[in-house]
Amino acid sequence: MSRSDGRAQLSRWIGRRGAWQRVFIFLGSLAITWLPIAALLRWLGYTYGYSGTTEILALVLLYTGFLWGLPRWGKQIHQWPQPLSRYGLFWNVQTARQLLTALAIGLLGVFALFGIETLLGWATPATPSPKFAQFVLEGLLMALAVGFAEEALFRGWLLTELEKNYRSTAALAMDAAFFAATHFIKPWAEIVRTFPQFLGLVILGMALVWARRSSQPGKCGKGKDGEMGCGLGYPIGLHAGLIWGYYIVNVGGLSEYTGRVPEWVTGIDKNPLAGLMGLILLGAIASQFAKTAQPKTQLDFSSKR
Repeated sequence: MSRSDGRAQLSRWIGRRGAWQRVFIFLGSLAITWLPIAALLRWLGYTYGYSGTTEILALVLLYTGFLWGLPRWGKQIHQWPQPLSRYGLFWNVQTARQLLTALAIGLLGVFALFGIETLLGWATPATPSPKFAQFVLEGLLMALAVGFAEEALFRGWLLTELEKNYRSTAALAMDAAFFAATHFIKPWAEIVRTFPQFLGLVILGMALVWARRSSQPGKCGKGKDGEMGCGLGYPIGLHAGLIWGYYIVNVGGLSEYTGRVPEWVTGIDKNPLAGLMGLILLGAIASQFAKTAQPKTQLDFSSKR
């Protein structure tokens, strides 16, 4: 058997595995390739005093590997002619409009949250930082970068893999839980102390799944293979908007908590989405996207609803 026949046979075998088996095969393959490089960079960083720079470089290389592997995975494992369109990674006017709309929703939602807390006396306006304009710009760039990176992973690739094997509600719940769990790898004492953050991440994960499914039929975008699917404009925009709003208010120094209510109400570690008020905000946003969400992100996955 030739090498190409062996690869084709392995691809077919992986394609017949369950969703979570495929997920961990992909992630495991990525880790095996990346770990030796990361170890070398870590050694160089500590040896020559550039540990911070090399750690960032290692993460950039890890994500670059993920993006490089995505289209190859879709073509070889699923035989999709245009796999990136399946994962929602396409760009058109509709996607741009959805991104800007959701960006505004997230940003204004955070501002509204602090406005309500100010009216209730739980927060007070503060003098902005002298570098406020700089923080606004760098906050936007950072928020868009994080929004794209996490949404391509969780609501692009992972959700699409889950939807091939699970019903709509199960895929949503597993995607949201996995999203929260990967952000909550920390010592047990910190898990207990910051538990509201986990609940907030689960609700945010659900909101982002519904956001991706919220494009109306026929308006999501069509790949060259003729398959219709929802893009990532809404989830990237919403994710980025929430991060941007938090960055402007906290790093920009627009508001300070008064301490009149416990941290679990306004947000643990000054994270507005890690408290009761933040959970209410996320729940409100999630419920609105849920009203317009389609059963799944891909029309050809409709066999399991």
